[in-house]
Amino acid sequence: MWISASAADLLWPVAFAAFVWWFATGIVLLLDGLPTRSFRWSLAIATLLAGVGLAGLIKSAAVDGVMASYVAFASAVLVWGWHELAFLTGLITGPRKAGCSEDCGSWAHFRHAIEAILYHELALIGTALLIVALTWQQPNQVGTWTFLALWLMRTSAKLNLFLGVRNLSEEFLPEHLAYLKSFFRRRPMNWLFPLSVTGGTVLAGLLVVRALHPGLSDGEVAGLMLVAAFLALAVVEHWMMVLPIDTTRLWRWAMRARMRRGGPETRWRRPRPAPPTALASPPLREPAREQP
Repeated sequence: MWISASAADLLWPVAFAAFVWWFATGIVLLLDGLPTRSFRWSLAIATLLAGVGLAGLIKSAAVDGVMASYVAFASAVLVWGWHELAFLTGLITGPRKAGCSEDCGSWAHFRHAIEAILYHELALIGTALLIVALTWQQPNQVGTWTFLALWLMRTSAKLNLFLGVRNLSEEFLPEHLAYLKSFFRRRPMNWLFPLSVTGGTVLAGLLVVRALHPGLSDGEVAGLMLVAAFLALAVVEHWMMVLPIDTTRLWRWAMRARMRRGGPETRWRRPRPAPPTALASPPLREPAREQP
């Protein structure tokens, strides 16, 4: 029979990945919503956990088994979570700490957007290279695949926010990063979005097909399904950017501290109606007025 994996072998990794995606995102939002004086402690704990994650990646890479696949997957998420928290707390962002002016041209606007997150992106690339080196030619590559999948789909999400989507999820940005909103555009869709969701869906589907192939070990099946589930969830996140839904409902429990502190970024809002055209709609910024 072509399908050798049982239903449990396929579904348990998906359920675990979905829980980790939801819970880990909530924890990062929860810590980032606390008063800024708590950031040093949050980052200290996150740094410790990232060290545990790197150790887990090294140890699990040499083992081909179900538990090793789960450990590698969770370890990669721990390392990724450190980067997310370091960015949202403002520790690692970029050399530019201000938004764009209204008369900023297209290429200058793109350059300024890169400058605003440059150090964060370089840190992600450096960590990805480190993980690849630590797990090179080892039998268990689940941790490496997980981190690379996160980096690929998160880069795609950032580009889609820059080009324009319906739901910008400004509520997730803390006040000290509010200047990043000037690099977002509100549109129903953009030219990159169909490529992003199609590419992510195809990659996830190929991994699932591979997991169904006979002759694979239980550890290989678990690893493939874990990464496939994360790619599928990333595609769901992309769809959340264009569908008329309130994405904050999933993590409202994690953002209560921000709500208690008050501020415009903590008010729960329905998604704004998008402009009628997909590719020709204007950005959020008002056009510059000509001087008489």
